[in-house]
Amino acid sequence: TVTLDPTSNLPVVQINFTDEGGRMFQELTGRNIGKRIAIFVGGQLVSAPTVQSEISGGSAIITGSRNIREAQELARDLNTGAIPAPIFLSGQRTIEATLGAAALTTSLKAALIGIVILMLYMIVIYRFLGLIADIALTLYALLFFTFLKLPLFLFTDNHIVLTLAGMAGIILSIGMAVDANVLIFERIREELKKGKLLKTAVRTGFHGAWPSIRDGNVSTFITCMILFFIGTSIVRGFAITLATGVLLSMFTAIVITHWILTKIAESPIAARTELFGVAQSREENNSF
Repeated sequence: TVTLDPTSNLPVVQINFTDEGGRMFQELTGRNIGKRIAIFVGGQLVSAPTVQSEISGGSAIITGSRNIREAQELARDLNTGAIPAPIFLSGQRTIEATLGAAALTTSLKAALIGIVILMLYMIVIYRFLGLIADIALTLYALLFFTFLKLPLFLFTDNHIVLTLAGMAGIILSIGMAVDANVLIFERIREELKKGKLLKTAVRTGFHGAWPSIRDGNVSTFITCMILFFIGTSIVRGFAITLATGVLLSMFTAIVITHWILTKIAESPIAARTELFGVAQSREENNSF
């Protein structure tokens, strides 16, 4: 600890020893009066005070500090070696701040293959509706990667860095974007099977699917915000990309898909219900 010498009013560093350490220090100073005792911490010379007399009592003081700050630095250096905590190298690994070129290329290829398979699946299951979903999904991907190129928060020059956790959030959000379209299409097909016209089926389908889409996406978005504010940097990267994907998926599903289906419902294609995976139905009644 740092104290003031009452005689000189200069700062000194007081050292306290254990019983065994006090006896050893008394013997050491008794043999080296007038000589210097070097103090090393971690192999580095910290201080080399001169022994003026044999020191007993389990404590000692080191003089020579010119000011309080210098004495505090000496006390800090001495305390650094107070706890015997050796460090052993058990292993080492170099990790880059972003994904390596090879890892990034492999991950992107896997994501693209997954998207292509997903698009084909939507077309096989939902026919023409699946094609519309693929258009919305393509627009979703373009918007997402445009967002990644924008500066953070639109007022800095720092761009979002794509990490492994961030890519996981992107892939998960793609699945959620498709899930929203699946809910909408199933509702529309149910209405078409009842004999409704496509225009009515689209309106009813979106109205019926909206609560499920809203609740699922809002709960996911809230979870992302919690992860962002209390998580580590890796978790925050996942939260940012997933939250962005949630917002974009709601936009593409509710706005883009709805707009495309509304335009199709006003075209001659609307009468061909087999294109939507539904057998030719009877004409809708005029009363709704």
